[in-house]
Amino acid sequence: MRKPDSLAALMLCALTLAGCATSSLDLAPEQPDRPWHPVTTASGEILPGAAGQPAPAPSDYTLPANPALAAVSPAATLDPAHAYTLPELIDLAESTNPLTRIAWNDARNAALAAGIAKASYLPYISAAAMGGYQNGHSSTSTVLGPVGANSSNHGAISVLSLQWLLFDFGERAGIVDATEQLSVAANIAFNAVHQKIIHDVSVAFYRYQAARSRARTVQQAMANANAVQAAAKARFQRGIGTVVEVAQATQNRAQTNLAMVQAKGAETDAYLALVTAVGISPLSRPQLAEMPLRPLSPTLRNSVEQIVDTAIARRPDVLAAYAVERASLARVKSAEAGFMPKVFLSAFTSYASGGSAITAIPPIGQQPPTVNLNGYRYGSSVFLGVTVPIYDGGLRSAVLAQARNDADSASTRLTRAKEESVRQVVVSQSALESSLAAYDAATALADAARVTYDAAFAAYRKGVGSVTEANLAQNQLLLAQNASADAYSGALAAAAALALATGSIGSLREGAAWPAR
Repeated sequence: MRKPDSLAALMLCALTLAGCATSSLDLAPEQPDRPWHPVTTASGEILPGAAGQPAPAPSDYTLPANPALAAVSPAATLDPAHAYTLPELIDLAESTNPLTRIAWNDARNAALAAGIAKASYLPYISAAAMGGYQNGHSSTSTVLGPVGANSSNHGAISVLSLQWLLFDFGERAGIVDATEQLSVAANIAFNAVHQKIIHDVSVAFYRYQAARSRARTVQQAMANANAVQAAAKARFQRGIGTVVEVAQATQNRAQTNLAMVQAKGAETDAYLALVTAVGISPLSRPQLAEMPLRPLSPTLRNSVEQIVDTAIARRPDVLAAYAVERASLARVKSAEAGFMPKVFLSAFTSYASGGSAITAIPPIGQQPPTVNLNGYRYGSSVFLGVTVPIYDGGLRSAVLAQARNDADSASTRLTRAKEESVRQVVVSQSALESSLAAYDAATALADAARVTYDAAFAAYRKGVGSVTEANLAQNQLLLAQNASADAYSGALAAAAALALATGSIGSLREGAAWPAR
């Protein structure tokens, strides 16, 4: 008669457990078009659990502030009176940029993985100990009346065991070789991160210098615009100028002033981009040295065929892909060894001690009322054995197939990395050649624009030229000087890109990243 009640109790218990699982939906937002409002502690930390009281505004998706997260890393300790050069900024980036520490930790973890794999050659020794206590009471009815007994037992056992895999036909050797190759790949990636940081800082530095040069150029253009305006007003006061000339000169000055404001904003943006590339806080506000204008090296114009072979052999992605390919081949050997027998050694030694106390109530015949037993024993064993894999449901075959697929993919990635490296070198070399040609053309244009402006302004002041020609010459000079600054910065950035593409950007000279030859 109790079976239905038991079944009902079990069903009720199952429904209760199911309700406990679905109740976790309270942790999620209630509606797809309404914000989630979390429950927080007094300090503002968000707690897991059901949503809190909704905000007065149904479309308020702002989250509560956690003051503990408001603390930021302190600004880098810099010398406010020192103007930092490009090599100094690169050194600062390599020591403070978080990406370098992350890459360093990845390389260390890969090295530790190799150490873990090597540890499989060593024996595994473990010790175990346990103790226990047991208490019991039994009662038996006899013709002489009930007989009861109390019993208690206690003891301890300690075991020292050894497991040692002696021979496995190269399975562990393949794993160790694979982890060591992956450690090489991680170390290569570490250097690659530094090369990328050097490139990013260099390019950001060149762009900032170009923005700074444009700002100075606009300031000179403002001085020129002021001079044209002053000449127009002087001509008007002497009765040889017109109101239109004064208005045009004033308009040109206002336009130049707008260009100066925009140039200052671009300079600030380029400065913040450089600080970001270095990896320090924007609150550090380091002073930056002027980059000396120097002739671009003729060696930058070498043909692409002269650098492709060396670039392929040096690029971090190609070297890393080669290391990964070797690691994949080592895994194939390890998976193949999984089909072979294994020779192992097993040994253990143990020690046990204990005691028992039994009390019989009442004593029967000559039986004593209390029995106490104490004793110990120890032993040891050594086994040398062989395990032969026979059937595992295709597990080893699947692992071997995966290893071979990974090896094929790694080989394909290596080929792809070589092809991509050639493409990047060719593109970078072409961009560099175009940048150098653009710089030559922009330099010639700036020189010609300077001569034109000087002639147009002198003619206007002497009354034989027009204000329109003077304003046009002044604007053309501004554009030509900006184009020259941009072309110089672009040539240096293209040189840095080529150095990165060839894997030689780690060798820096003052002011530029030059590809190694």
